[in-house]
Amino acid sequence: MNFISLVAFFISSCVLLPSLHAEDYPVKAVRLIVPFPAGGGTDSMGRIVGGKLSEQWGRQVIIDNRGGAQGSIGTTMGAKAAPDGYTLTLAHSGSLAINPHLYNNTGYDTLKDFAPISGGVTMPYICLAHPSVPATSMKGLAKLASARPGQLSFASTSAGPQLVGELFKLITHTQLLHVPYKGGAPAVIDLISGQVSIMFGVPTPTVPHVKSGKLRALALLGSQRIEALPDVPTANEAGYPELGTVSEWYGFIAPAAIPGDLLNKLNASVVRVLHDPDTINRLRSIGQFPAPSSSAEFSRFIREEYERWGKVAKASGAKAE
Repeated sequence: MNFISLVAFFISSCVLLPSLHAEDYPVKAVRLIVPFPAGGGTDSMGRIVGGKLSEQWGRQVIIDNRGGAQGSIGTTMGAKAAPDGYTLTLAHSGSLAINPHLYNNTGYDTLKDFAPISGGVTMPYICLAHPSVPATSMKGLAKLASARPGQLSFASTSAGPQLVGELFKLITHTQLLHVPYKGGAPAVIDLISGQVSIMFGVPTPTVPHVKSGKLRALALLGSQRIEALPDVPTANEAGYPELGTVSEWYGFIAPAAIPGDLLNKLNASVVRVLHDPDTINRLRSIGQFPAPSSSAEFSRFIREEYERWGKVAKASGAKAE
């Protein structure tokens, strides 16, 4: 083989490598970084979808909980992972769309460091109160907060709930004391015990406590009621349409340099799982609504959310605590 033929063979081999890699993928276990502690909505969703991917691929999907800095620590790890498909990250609305506006340096660039794989789920925030709080509606809560400026505390489990609380303050012209937590489980525990007054939480860790009477749900910050809490009004019904389109969302992302054909295979796998009837039933039972998408659609959605919450952060002056 002469020199020119050798070079041509080398170039053609390099071109074929990504395709062969995608065709064989996965040949070993895949790590899914969940950037929050175990026990919350991200962990539940990651384990449900991860388990289904394991069945589909015949390879284990290992859930790696890496909490801290409202999701930034785990998300940074995902950004810096090898772009070979064996380390994926659970995308979180707070980590990607909000943290960059609250932290001076998250450790990643939302719009440059990731290849969006697919949307995962959406879920409405619930305005929750400890039963000792003398308010049974959002209007009542706003009135109470106006009468007691700075005395009512609200828990946040990540940047999303923090900015939802800030948005509520802006809309109602009230003052609330922000108390940040590292994850959903510890925040819910303190809300149940009355250590904090209210919380803008997601259904997964909170609905059981509403049904048992340990917490009071004042409104759903979404466009429609949910089966798990059929008697709880939406923000629109409660008189706050500005909060009617607020939701938390999760999805799946890979490092930006991942080969395109491997990204396409990952998208097809995730979308297939999210269309599976058993997956849908399991997710809906914990208040999560499957939202599969193409990679391009999820990329556009992330950018829109990034810009939207950037405006709220600037208007409120909120910073990470």
